[in-house]
Amino acid sequence: MGRKVTLATCSLNQWAMDFEGNSKRILESIEIAKKKNAAYRLGSELEICGYGCYDHFYEGDTLLHSFEVLAMLLQSPVTQDIICDVGMPIMHKNVLYNCRVIFLNKKILLIRPKMQLCNDGNYREERWFTRWMKPKQVEEYFLPRMISSITGQKTVPFGDAVLSTRDTCIGSETCEELWAPSSSHIAQSLDGVEIFTNASGSHFSLRKAYVRVDLVKSATAKCGGIYLFANQMGCDGDRVYYDGCSMIAINGSFVVQGSQFSLDEVEVLTATLDLEDVRSYRGNFASRARAAAQLEPYPRVMADFSLSKDDDIFLPSYEPVEWRYHSPEEEISYGPACWLWDYLRRSGQGGFFLPLSGGIDSSSTACIVASMCHLVCQAVDNGNPQVLTDVRRIVGDPDFIPQNPKELAGRIFVTCYMASENSSEVTRNRAQQLAEQIGSCHQSIQIDTAVSAVIGIFTAVTAVVPRFKVHGGSPRENLALQNVQARLRMVLAYLFAQLTLWAQGRPGGLLVLGSSNVDESLRGYMTKYDCSSADINPIGGISKTDLRAFIRFCVDKFGFTALKEIYDAPPTAELEPLAEGQIAQTDEEDMGMSYEELSIYGRLRKMMKCGPYSMFCKLIHTWKNTCSPAQVAVKVKHFFRSYSINRHKMTTLTPSFHAENYSPDDNRFDLRQFLYNVAWTWQFRAIDKQVDTLEKTKSTPSTEEPATTPQDGSGPTN
Repeated sequence: MGRKVTLATCSLNQWAMDFEGNSKRILESIEIAKKKNAAYRLGSELEICGYGCYDHFYEGDTLLHSFEVLAMLLQSPVTQDIICDVGMPIMHKNVLYNCRVIFLNKKILLIRPKMQLCNDGNYREERWFTRWMKPKQVEEYFLPRMISSITGQKTVPFGDAVLSTRDTCIGSETCEELWAPSSSHIAQSLDGVEIFTNASGSHFSLRKAYVRVDLVKSATAKCGGIYLFANQMGCDGDRVYYDGCSMIAINGSFVVQGSQFSLDEVEVLTATLDLEDVRSYRGNFASRARAAAQLEPYPRVMADFSLSKDDDIFLPSYEPVEWRYHSPEEEISYGPACWLWDYLRRSGQGGFFLPLSGGIDSSSTACIVASMCHLVCQAVDNGNPQVLTDVRRIVGDPDFIPQNPKELAGRIFVTCYMASENSSEVTRNRAQQLAEQIGSCHQSIQIDTAVSAVIGIFTAVTAVVPRFKVHGGSPRENLALQNVQARLRMVLAYLFAQLTLWAQGRPGGLLVLGSSNVDESLRGYMTKYDCSSADINPIGGISKTDLRAFIRFCVDKFGFTALKEIYDAPPTAELEPLAEGQIAQTDEEDMGMSYEELSIYGRLRKMMKCGPYSMFCKLIHTWKNTCSPAQVAVKVKHFFRSYSINRHKMTTLTPSFHAENYSPDDNRFDLRQFLYNVAWTWQFRAIDKQVDTLEKTKSTPSTEEPATTPQDGSGPTN
């Protein structure tokens, strides 16, 4: 009797509504799994249609085309003699479910609907799907004629069942069910399930990988068993990036780790594991045996098929592997770079255009493009035919082979320093040096003529000349003059992006990259429709603190020595006049708060769900060694005034790579209104009462506002 099983799990770079491409990648993964002698192949969540179909799930066409792909898979010779587990939406009794379809040799064995839906953060599954609310129950599902004519089946089991083969028992979970407190694998393990499968659509965010890994490790350590985790990979067509990282574990140890960031469209992991290891592991726990003996059993679907072979005694046993984590700096280098590559190759454009100011943010964006060029060249060197085909199509040269990342950057990356009379030679030189080291096609232009023309139009109509604050102007004049420069840079960025390749005699256009970070978006420290407005923004979900660490990383990783000076320079918008040729304006002074404080506010606001009062209550303890309660109150009030005044800007944020769990991305990740009573009268009064109470019970030296707080709390914001 056989006891060793070879199992396959996959990461596929699926694309929402790309039924043609998705089906080809599914077939390729099954073919690879069979070549590796796998008897079971697991794919990612909703892999047939793509996870990010969103409101396309309302459309009957999406269900129809999913069934058409399923029909093709059932009939393909590639899918024979291997149990295939694919994901697609299915309507049962006029209710739409997120399902796994498990089939073997032109027969559907089981349709297993998802039992726990994810409905927070980036996910809105309950908008389209209903969870299966009948645990350990199955019903008969009447197959569409196009499927029934292939399988010869009129109905198949639909519901919460497990699959029994001749030699083992397999149970399904789908993504959120691993994360939920009442995970299915617990009851399944007590009912004798030895192999757990999890088809996932789990997005990337910084420092998240360890949570996913810990969940799989603890599940198999506590319950015993084999766990297959399949996760989607790549940009599905939206802001999030699915980072793959598929895995196989047994009894609390990992045996295979998939790539977390890859340009490969198909990655298949296999492992040969001994079922007797699961049985002996579980036999050591008497408490498990007592619980299993009294458990209500699952419905079992029988499959006349063996995962093991009788002559498997000579197959090698598994060897545990130590999980390899990427540092946050590596995650920033690889994640947004892979996302950019998918967006570029699928958008049909010829490259990227970036306004490069010589500051931390735009330089980080440039480095992410450079990292993308390194990954692309590495993939070409490794013989990836799809990447080479995409490169040649993008550059418009059927014979092009990139020799190095710098050469590739020169073909697909244009940077531009947009100087005004308020720009310094220091930042101009920094931008120039970094562009040379990356290899981008760099330009330096002067925008003063355009600025003067726009202001001249206003003066001709009103007969008044606005002035900067340093020249005697009011705060409103000062802000308006800054915003004119910022918005004209956006107009010029799109002009150059649309016509640069035309001027070179090449087809297509360039995607404009934004470079505002998540902290600036949270604070609203940006001009609406300025050069933070772009086609996509690879750093829009990353904090300034993490970007600074990333800049240090790039000095060592890529040898971009120009970044050393950029790292040491204070962040500045360079929109106000220079003082004797030197920068007189800094971001933190304009904002009235530091970037470090902004990160704290963001986490408390979004992740800890804090309003003004609860944030104040937390920060009086966090900052007790540096600030009095009254000073904390001033800081919290200033943040919420600034946040609420500028919240309307979140409605026009450039689509950004999601990386941080306090992203203020409106209507996608942060569902809050954009019109506030900026006085926050009730909330601020509650804070004031608490400050008075604390002042009476404790001696506090000062209640003066920080010197850095601007009177209008705005900066370049409107």
